[in-house]
Order: sequence, then structure tokens, then C-alpha cells
Amino acid sequence: MFLKAGLRALDTIDKAVGMPVVSTSLRVLTGVIVTVLTVTGCQTLDAASRVIGRADLVNELAARLDRSNQLTYSADYQFPGGRTASIAQSQNPLRAAYVYPGGKLTVTAEATMECDTSGKKPTCTLTAPPEPKNKPALTVFTRMTSHGLVTPPMVVGLLTAAALDPDAIIEQNDTTIAGRHATCVQVRQLHNAATDAFDACITGEGALGSFSGTVDGTELRVTMSRYRETVENSVFELPPGAGVVDRRPTAPR
Repeated sequence: MFLKAGLRALDTIDKAVGMPVVSTSLRVLTGVIVTVLTVTGCQTLDAASRVIGRADLVNELAARLDRSNQLTYSADYQFPGGRTASIAQSQNPLRAAYVYPGGKLTVTAEATMECDTSGKKPTCTLTAPPEPKNKPALTVFTRMTSHGLVTPPMVVGLLTAAALDPDAIIEQNDTTIAGRHATCVQVRQLHNAATDAFDACITGEGALGSFSGTVDGTELRVTMSRYRETVENSVFELPPGAGVVDRRPTAPR
């Protein structure tokens, strides 16, 4: 009976979470839970229940974050010291923009554009766009961490690592960020991940409400200050007066 219940929970996770960046980790999690339930049986039912509980939490938050890939929205974020950043995404056409202190990165069907805006004259480098099957957020999320900006796929990866770790301590609470309801988790004693502790809040829409933690040696702390269901086209354009280096294999005419 316990095995059937566990498998039903796992089937729900598999169907609800479709984000490519976490699918492999969730399949590993599925194997871990099935092994616990099948091999050790009722003797470790409490441990198995804790693992399934963590999987449910990952499933809920990952589903919210995954939905954000289907939204058109823009969100402003506050950094320590008054610095600001923003994330914008539209669906038709599919494109994304990440603006952070001293730079900007946009992903469109025509190009991936990375700009340095820290000098007197902005400079931008154009490279080939991502493959059509890839979401913009999945293409650039690893590059944003070095600029202090946190993206949903990175947070989902950390949540999945926490679910796989039986020693991780996970606490949850609800709050309001920028006028939006958000679910928050505090993770401690995490092993085999890019950080051993982090706090994250996800809004009901699926946007990242806040994050704090040290990831791969970089201290990250962002809090959403504004959320809008619209995007200005100018956020995807070159900064005024920018110099451009086009490194695409075949530059469009």
C-alpha cells in the first residue's frame, strides 16, 4: 500500500514538472524514493515520507517557476547597497532580457546580446541565438550568477538538491513581496550542491520573489521590488550609442 502511494506521488511529480533543467534530478529522486520504499519497506516509512514531502515541495515550487517560462512579465529587483536589476520576458516573440549593474544580456531569435554598460560608451557583443527548442532563461541562467542576478532555473536546481539530501533541513513560510503572495523556503545543511544554505521565495505567478545565499563562492541577495504583466520593447534593444561586435557565424543583413 505504501509503495503504491509513493508511486502515485512520484507520477504526479513527473507529470507536473516539465522544466528540462531539473528533469534529470527529479528522475534520480524518483529512483531514490522507489528504492527506499521497495527494499526497506515499512521499517523506513518515516524516512521515505520525509523524502516524499520534500519532493512535493520541489514539485510545487518547480511548477510555479516553470509557469514563468510561459508568461510575459517584467520584474525589478533590489540588490544590497541600493543597486537594481531586472528580468523581462515575452512570448510573442519569445525573448528575454536581464539587466544588472554594469551590464545587460538579451536573448532573441536573432541573437544573444551581451552588453557592458560600465564605461562611458556601452559595448555589446552579438553571438548566435539559442536553439529554438531552448527557453531563453535556460540558455543564460548560469552566466547571470557572476553578475549577482539569480534566475529561476538555478533556484529549482538547488531545491532539487535539497530534496535529494536526507540531511537537509527545509522550512517553509508564506509572505508578501512587492504586493504579491509568495511561498518561501529556508534550506540548511545542504550537501553536494553549489551552496550549503539558501533562502528563496517564489510568487504565486511563478516569479522569483527573493533569494539569498552564497553560490559557488558568490554571495547573492536579491529581492523583487516591482512586478508587471507587461514588457517594454526597449528593454530588448541596444543601449543608445553602443558599439557592436557581431560574432554570429552569419550576421543577418
